[in-house]
Amino acid sequence: MAAAAVVVVLSSTPLLAQDASSLEVAVTYNATRSVTVPNANFWMQGGSVELQARFYHGLGVVAEIAGAHIANIQSSGVNLDMVTATFGPRYNWAPAHRRYELFGQVLAGEANGFHSVFPTRNAVIDSSNSLALKMGGGMNIALSRHIALRACEANWLRTQLPNATTNVQNNLDLGTGVVFRFW
Repeated sequence: MAAAAVVVVLSSTPLLAQDASSLEVAVTYNATRSVTVPNANFWMQGGSVELQARFYHGLGVVAEIAGAHIANIQSSGVNLDMVTATFGPRYNWAPAHRRYELFGQVLAGEANGFHSVFPTRNAVIDSSNSLALKMGGGMNIALSRHIALRACEANWLRTQLPNATTNVQNNLDLGTGVVFRFW
């Protein structure tokens, strides 16, 4: 899934000759508040790498790979590692002659949970895959023509890993980092 998303982003680079186009790579630190089952909320720490191709007046596509980890969830002795690979459209908007830029996105892909406990109807497994949906946005502040600060990013991340109840996790994913721009 992630490889296909990167191929699509890179294959759209010929479109970058149009107005307001760019190719960007962002590296971020992420803190994820996971709401899994009643009374089981916790923070995971991790990071992400994303590739964005902007091709028409702020509209573009983005591919993101993110990872998060927590050890000993609520003193239970259970760990969790999760990697998501998502892809989708992003719209960037910047007021004329300003250093900041806002963006909104809707991404879909896959979540892989491992090194944990995932109770299913018939067994308990230590890894699982599910659909990942991510929706949100953020703000970049230009430091130079080719470098920007990802001042803030906030996304709702929904996964459907087995958890013995609804098999749904609603997560708040917060991030900050650096954006490298290639015109």
